[in-house]
Amino acid sequence: MSESTISQDRSQQDRSEQELDRLAELAEDVIRRARAAGASQAEVAASINTGLSVNVRLGEVETVEHTRDRGFGLTVYFGQRKGSASTADLHPDSIQATLDQACAIARYTEADPAAGLADAARMATSFPDLDLWHPWDIDTTRAIELGIEIEDAGRAHAGISNSDGASVQAGQGVSVYANSHGFVGRERGTSHSLSLALIAGDEDGMQRDYWYDSVRAAGDFISARALGDKAAERTLARMGARSLSTRQCPVLFVPELARGLIGHLLGAVSGGALYRQASFLLDHVGKPVMPGWLNINERPQLRRGQGSGSFDAEGVATSDSALIDGGVLARYVLGSYSARKLGLESTGNAGGIHNLIVDPGSADHTLDDFAGMLRRMGTGLLVTEVMGQGVSTITGDYSRGAAGFWVENGQIAYPVEEITIAANLREMFAGIVAVGTDVDRRSHILTGSILLERMTVAGE
Repeated sequence: MSESTISQDRSQQDRSEQELDRLAELAEDVIRRARAAGASQAEVAASINTGLSVNVRLGEVETVEHTRDRGFGLTVYFGQRKGSASTADLHPDSIQATLDQACAIARYTEADPAAGLADAARMATSFPDLDLWHPWDIDTTRAIELGIEIEDAGRAHAGISNSDGASVQAGQGVSVYANSHGFVGRERGTSHSLSLALIAGDEDGMQRDYWYDSVRAAGDFISARALGDKAAERTLARMGARSLSTRQCPVLFVPELARGLIGHLLGAVSGGALYRQASFLLDHVGKPVMPGWLNINERPQLRRGQGSGSFDAEGVATSDSALIDGGVLARYVLGSYSARKLGLESTGNAGGIHNLIVDPGSADHTLDDFAGMLRRMGTGLLVTEVMGQGVSTITGDYSRGAAGFWVENGQIAYPVEEITIAANLREMFAGIVAVGTDVDRRSHILTGSILLERMTVAGE
């Protein structure tokens, strides 16, 4: 790295610290003013996000966007009456108007016994460096060049007939959460991505597919050539897709879709669904919901993790915790409001889950990579795309359009499309056969491919 680049990185770092100081001072001042206006409690979330987004198609620039977004949200409590207001303008007049509006709302709302800040004793006191801040020193010209390089790599493959374009995005943000317990939490992080979508076509039809990469630090990207190659390979592999006759068979979800299955689990064990009694996993803590060999753990302070943080959206300290322990649901996923509604305690998940790690494994203790997962399935359906919203958290019913590949004797035989896969999430979770070692690290849900014992596949 050159001295000029190091100097620029330090300059960006210095500005981020100054912006954090400014947001923290503003948050503390507004909380003091809210208390003076009669609020018994108050909390503020403030942020500044900047970014560059470039899209190119067929070697030409389609869009260039520079963003600088500000956000300021205030919640006040008058006893157990709550009022919230927000603004995207940090000018003093806008902040004062936001404060006045939040107080006015609180004075006229009904009291809610579950309302209020998280418990003061749960506030984070330790703020380790989680290695989340890696500004990408890329200008518009270089971003355009990189997008064209990615697209050229994909379009160079024989059979690729068109492109839906490549995108290059660089982003960074700083945020502060503060409340009247005296807690002030500062966070800063970066998020960068590359993507490419391609089209292949012949006399039998056309197919489209894509690939992308998402990282905290630009140095962690796969190469432009590798991304272009991957997008092209995925697109060309879909050529000649056919449907299937209706059947029941094993189904293997690739890692980027397997995390969606875990997302459905999270939806069913999250506080909002539970206190509304809208979950098929209501009253399931301490009960088996997955095979006994399977473990899922939350690791909120994973260095450079996509979902890392030392405190949640209410300032509650995060810590390592089991969600599924030996197949048993170990806990729910709660912020303080939902916890109070359920007569429980916050799990430090206000604002959502942090890094969730699904341990690879199987009943026979064998660890399989993707090729091994195909061999384990033998004959069945490999799902690489799902469509539609046919998933019910209330009943667990699952029915979605899908595309992918039919697998025979552990080898991909041919692509398939225009099919529907269906089952019930309760049976799907209990019927997990194996989790692969082919972990997709582009998300805060870290899992390999997931093999299910059986689903109904409806086609022709």
